[in-house]
Order: sequence, then structure tokens, then C-alpha cells
Amino acid sequence: MTQAAGRDVEYQHEGTRMLGLVVAPQGEAAGRFAAVAVLLIHDAFGLSEEMIGTATRLAEAGHPVFLADVWGERATPSSVTEIGPLIGGMAQDRNRWLGRVAAAHAALDAQPEFAGRPLALLGYCFGGSSALEYLRTGAHVAGVAAVHPGLDLLDQDWSTPGSGAVLLAIGADDPMATPDMRHRLEEHLSSAGLDHQFHLYSGTTHAFTSPKAADSPQPEVFAHNARSAARAWVATTGFFAELSAPAF
Repeated sequence: MTQAAGRDVEYQHEGTRMLGLVVAPQGEAAGRFAAVAVLLIHDAFGLSEEMIGTATRLAEAGHPVFLADVWGERATPSSVTEIGPLIGGMAQDRNRWLGRVAAAHAALDAQPEFAGRPLALLGYCFGGSSALEYLRTGAHVAGVAAVHPGLDLLDQDWSTPGSGAVLLAIGADDPMATPDMRHRLEEHLSSAGLDHQFHLYSGTTHAFTSPKAADSPQPEVFAHNARSAARAWVATTGFFAELSAPAF
């Protein structure tokens, strides 16, 4: 394990100020690791302490991480009344949505910690949807890991997909990733010739990695599940290890 340090990175998209964060390995181990770099796309709550904690854990394992700021101005909405319009606005204007992801990718490319490394996308909830949409519309990366993504947000036009292996970690009872939605996505990934794997967790709904979903008022819709969260982390880090040193 290595120490990690954070650095703010300001960038722009269509006049909106974004404030991303680089979290990179430090010390002697930083020069030894050949680990894949990660563009981390936040959940509906924005670039929160929880997301920074996830980035720190990845950096401690040797992965330089760029935290995207999709909402802009590093907004961290805390209620459904704030979150709903933000997600709805992105779904209604996909050019703006994906433009903000692309802007984060460009900002990452300008940082020295990421030079010469393969890149993986990692997204949680809305961030997972963002990562899959970015792949669907032509992103070329080493891999995409989407943890409890809202598959209901995805467009169905996969006529110009990008490239990269795909990992999905999904609750079997997630109403935002139903069996029909999962089957449809699997067909798209297969048609696009993209290597993919689905990890499906029983007794698990949406947002299962988030402590904010503990004591959920609607556990049939979203609820924290510590066991599934731990399994998803093992799957994700194993996926990144495979991308860092591919055996196939």
C-alpha cells in the first residue's frame, strides 16, 4: 500500500466551471506501479467525501485517479429535489452530459500522473450510467467498470461504440437495472464485440455500495448492502489488475 495525495484540477465545459481532483500514489511505490489509471465518475451526490475515499483506496493500491466533476462547481446535492433535475437534465441533453465526461477525460490527459498508462472508467450509480454512455458513443479505453448503474438512463443506439472490456456489478433486485434491461445491454455489448462480465448479487437493490442508502425508506428500491459492496470492490480491483497486466 502507498500513501495518496489530492490535487484540485479546474477545467471547463461550455462555460461551466468544473473542479476535478487528482488522487495519485505517492512515495517510492509510485514509480514502480504499472497500474491502470482510473477516471472515476461520481454518483448522484457529486464529488463527495465518499467518492474521494474511493479514489484514495484506489490510489493506495497504485492507481492514479482523476475524479470527474459532472455537476460542475463541485456541487454535492443532498436531496431528491436537487438530484432529480440534475439527472433529468443530463438525460434530456446527452450532448452536454457526454461533453462533460469528455471534458474530464481531456483534463485527465493533461495531468502528468496519467501519461503512458492505459485508462479505465469507473462509475457508481449515475456515474456508472455515464461511463456506459461514454463507451456507447465511441470512447476508446482499456475498460469500463459500472457499479449499480442506472440502466434505465441508457440510450439504445450502439451503432458507433468505442472499445474496452466491461465489468458490471449489479443488484439482482435493482429496479433501475431489471432483467430485461440487463439482457438488452448484454445483447448490445455482444453485438459490439466488447468483452464483458456481469456480477449479479442476490437480495440486493440499487445504490448498494453507498452508506447514504443505509436505513433506506424504500429498501425495495435502494439500500446499502455491505456484503455486495465488498464483493463489488473485489470484482472491480480484480478487473483493474487484469487490465494492468492482461493475461489474455
